[in-house]
Amino acid sequence: MKNRIQLSSICKDDYIPNIDIGQSYDQRYIDTDIHYESLEKLADFFGRNMPVHHHDRFYQLHVILTGKVHVNLDENSYVVRAPMFFLTPPTIPHAFITDNDAQGHVITVRQQLVWQLMEKLLATGWDKSNFMTSPLCVSLVPEQNKNAAHFLELLSLTAHESKQSGDEQGVALKALLQLILIDILRLADQSQPQQKTRKEDIRIFHHFNQLIEQHYKEHLTLVQYSEKMSVTEARLNDICRRLAGLPSKRLITDRLIQEARRLLSYSSVSISEIGYELGFQDPAYFTRFFRKNSGVTASKYRNG
Repeated sequence: MKNRIQLSSICKDDYIPNIDIGQSYDQRYIDTDIHYESLEKLADFFGRNMPVHHHDRFYQLHVILTGKVHVNLDENSYVVRAPMFFLTPPTIPHAFITDNDAQGHVITVRQQLVWQLMEKLLATGWDKSNFMTSPLCVSLVPEQNKNAAHFLELLSLTAHESKQSGDEQGVALKALLQLILIDILRLADQSQPQQKTRKEDIRIFHHFNQLIEQHYKEHLTLVQYSEKMSVTEARLNDICRRLAGLPSKRLITDRLIQEARRLLSYSSVSISEIGYELGFQDPAYFTRFFRKNSGVTASKYRNG
């Protein structure tokens, strides 16, 4: 069963938080080696703007099928149009923003299983051991690359198999995962060129997202955020537009809306209580804020 969001949610104090999909998203997968979910469902829970984080002892593969993606992998940034994928080994910090209607696949795999499957591949003479520790960002053009088309077909099969049950499901998912790893190795040479970005700008962007996570319920102004970071509003806004494709104020608004959506979907408290929890003193103002930034009323979103 998916977790129910509690109003007394735990604040992430670490500069780069670790997200365990099993514990944070779906407790059915706490002890499993392979977790599959559609990008859309994960985005409903975590949001389209994922601040910097990592996955301790897990590899994660994001395959984006539609839209444009802003991705930060460790200290490198990319802007790529779908179809594309990015792969993050354990402990690699990453952040990304997808379009609101983007679709795709997300596979999270325990590192021991990846190592086990990779050992068999590397034993055959494949000299790409950096795959074990380095992130990848690759554009996929199925019409021009048979490996890309095969890779996307394997993801569709994995999505289908994830809905099955029984002991044979685990065997099938491991077999599909090994084929997916082989295709990733074949596609790795098509990694995307990095967007030229100063490391200091990436640090500022990540710091801003961390501060939003800590203070979004307090409704701080951009001036207050800028003062906490010792940067000008103009520079902060420029960095956010380049790295996220969004103005700085929009990132703050999106975090409030995403938390409101989570509480509406996964808690049973009233809409007024949710507004108070998110720092709105006037329930009517909260409902107007939600409708303006979501396109639907809070009650319609909850019942939709």
